[in-house]
Amino acid sequence: MAAKGKGKEPAMGPAGAGVSVGSDGLTAEERLYQETVQQLQKTYAKKIKPLEQAYSFEGFHSAPLTPQDIGSKPMILLLGQYSTGKTTFVEYLLGESYPGAHVGIEPTTDRFVAIMNGPEPKVIPGHAAAVSGDLPFTGLSKFGTKFLSRFQVAQLNNPLLSNLTLIDTPGILSGSKQIQRGYDFISVINWFAERSDLILLLFDGYKLDISDEFKGAIQSLRGHEDKVRIVLNKCDQISQQQLMRVYGALMWSLGKVIPTPEVNRVYLGSFWPKYKTPVGTIFEDNLELLSSEQRDLLRDLRSIPKNAAIRRVNEIVKRSRQARVHAHIIGHLRSELPSMFGKSKKAKAMLDDLPGEFKKIQIKYNLPPGDFPNPEAFKHDLEAYKIADFNKFSQRLVSNADEALSSDFPRLMQKFPTNSRPSGEYGFPEAGNSSSPDEAGTPVTGRFSSRPSEKAGMRLNTPITQTAAYPPPYSALAASTSSSRNPFGEDTEANPGILRYRTLFEGICDPKRKMLAADSARGVLSESGLPTELLREVWNMADWDARGELDQVQFEVAMRICERLKNKEPLDTARSQVFAELGLLNRFNA
Repeated sequence: MAAKGKGKEPAMGPAGAGVSVGSDGLTAEERLYQETVQQLQKTYAKKIKPLEQAYSFEGFHSAPLTPQDIGSKPMILLLGQYSTGKTTFVEYLLGESYPGAHVGIEPTTDRFVAIMNGPEPKVIPGHAAAVSGDLPFTGLSKFGTKFLSRFQVAQLNNPLLSNLTLIDTPGILSGSKQIQRGYDFISVINWFAERSDLILLLFDGYKLDISDEFKGAIQSLRGHEDKVRIVLNKCDQISQQQLMRVYGALMWSLGKVIPTPEVNRVYLGSFWPKYKTPVGTIFEDNLELLSSEQRDLLRDLRSIPKNAAIRRVNEIVKRSRQARVHAHIIGHLRSELPSMFGKSKKAKAMLDDLPGEFKKIQIKYNLPPGDFPNPEAFKHDLEAYKIADFNKFSQRLVSNADEALSSDFPRLMQKFPTNSRPSGEYGFPEAGNSSSPDEAGTPVTGRFSSRPSEKAGMRLNTPITQTAAYPPPYSALAASTSSSRNPFGEDTEANPGILRYRTLFEGICDPKRKMLAADSARGVLSESGLPTELLREVWNMADWDARGELDQVQFEVAMRICERLKNKEPLDTARSQVFAELGLLNRFNA
C-alpha cells in the first residue's frame, strides 16, 4: 500500500492529427453526419411522422421528433447512486469544472444538468431551455414545472463539447423508500435514454446496493441495452483481493436487476481531473489494471462521434418499426369493433386479451414479435383512449413507412464506409498498448493513463479502429487484427474475409433476431438495378436454407454476387468466387 498521491498524466497525440479537413472546415465524418441528419429529418417528416400522428403514437411512446432532436449532438447519460463520482467523471472528461457543478460525499447534484458547448460559461434554467428552439429539450415540457425547476443547461467553451453533450443526473438515494421528487423520475430517465448514444451506470466499491428507485431506472433502460456501459469507480481505494470480491458482488447484484443471459461489460477505474487531489488511500497494486481498463472505456467514448451518424439512422429505424407496428395494432383493434352496439364490451374484451390480439396481428401482417410493445404497458396507456375514436387503418401511411424502411434508410446506410483506418494514423496509441509513451518518452502506466479532452491533449471525435469477436459458425465473421499485434502487417480492404456490408445489415435487420426480412432485402437488392429474374436466382443462392430471410453472412453473399453481376461476371462464376472468398465452399459444393 502506498501513500496518497497523483500519477503522471500522459499527453496524447496532436488533436486531429492525420484527419483531413475540407474547405467547409469539416472532416469527412462530420460532413457525413450532417448529410445523414438532413436526409433523416426529411424522411422522418415526410413518411414516419404522419403515421405517428394519425394513431396517437405520442401517447404510447414519446412525442414526435423535432429537427433539433434528430440533429442534436451525440449524448452521454450518466446514472448512479449519490457520491459514486458522476460529476467528477464529467470534470475528468472535460479537464475542468462546469458552471453549477458541486461535488461532495453527500448527495450534491440535485438536478438534471445538460453540459453543452457555448461561447462562454453560463447556466440556462430549465424553463428557458425547454422553450428554446436551438436546444433539443422542448420535449421535456411534458414533465411539468416541478421537473423543469430541477433541470438546467450548463454551457462552456470546451473542445470535447463541440462533439458531445453530457447529461449529469441527480444521485439516487439508497433504501426502499425514496423522497418524492414531484415528477416522474423514471419517465425522465427513459426520455433521456431514448436520445442518448451511450449510458454509463456508475458504481463504487462502497455502494453496491441497488435501491428501488435505481432498480426502476435500470429497468427503464430495457430496449437500450446496447448503449449501456457499467463503470466501477474509485477502484484505486480497494486492494486487489478486495476488488475481486467487489467485482463479483456487483455482477451478482446486476444479475438480479438486468434479466439478460449475457454478462454486462464492467469497466474498472478511478477518474480524477488533474486539478484535484485524489481522496483516500491509494492501492498501487491495481494501477496497471485500472490504466488498461480506463483506456478501454475512453476508446469506447471516442467512437461515439464517429459512429453518431450510424446510430442516428439506427434510432430512427427502431422508432419507425415501432410506429409501424403501433399503427397495425390500433388499426386492428379499431376494425374489430362492431359498427353499432356493444363497442365498449368488445373493447374491454380485447384489452383483457391483448397478448392474444397481438398474436393475431403478428400472424396476419407477418410482423416480428420483437417489434411489439409490452402488453401490460400498452394496455395501461390504451385505457386513456376510446378505441372507437382512433382513425381507421391507412394502408397509404403504412406503405410510406415501409418504403422508408426498405428503401430510404438502406440507401442512406450505403453511404457509410465499411472499413476504418488504424487508430495510429490519427495520433492515438494502439488499443491495448499499455506502454504508449508520453511526450517525454516515458511509458504510460499508473492511475492517470488517459485524459480525454483537448485540454489534456486529445479530441474525442478522432476515429479509431474497433474490432469485435463474433461467434461460430461462420469463420468469415472473424474481425481483422491490428497491425500492432500481427507481425505480417495490418489487414487491408483486400482481405476477402472481412464483411464489407456488415454496417448496412445491422442498420436494417431485426435488432433482436439479427435476421433480415425478405421485404427489407428486396429494397436493398433492387438498388443494384439487376433484372428481377437475376435477383431471384441471387436470392435462391443466398437463402440456401430456404428460411425466407437472410442472416448476416447470407446477406453478404447476396450483395457480393450482385456486385459481381453488375461488373458483367457470369452468375455461376460470381457465385463460386463469393463463396470461396467467404470460406463457404462447403455450401457451394452442397
